[in-house]
Amino acid sequence: MRFESWADRQVREAMERGAFDYLPGAGRPLDLRDTSEDWWIRAKIKRENLEIALPGPLALRREVERIAEAVADARTETEVRERCDDLNARVREHYARPATGPALVVRLVDVDAEVARWRARRSVPPSD
Repeated sequence: MRFESWADRQVREAMERGAFDYLPGAGRPLDLRDTSEDWWIRAKIKRENLEIALPGPLALRREVERIAEAVADARTETEVRERCDDLNARVREHYARPATGPALVVRLVDVDAEVARWRARRSVPPSD
């Protein structure tokens, strides 16, 4: 005679009802490469293409890293400069506030360099 635990019975009955049929990923091997403690949340973020909300200075760092994307749709050089200047103002504001956590360096955007990259991508001649 075999003892069946409550959990085993619940699983067996669910299988008999077909509750596990047609689940997403059925028939595919598990991706076991990520052995970190939070593998499940990393997988969900990747699967659902979620953006992680970062705290203050880390969010600014990400914005600085992605400034080229942020100005890509700008129509004029003035608009590019305004967006870069706005980001630089927020970086300066961050440094003006007292630090509450570990000090993180956030660089300023080189406005002229970004304008030059924007021009090169759009093949726009300098407007001096």
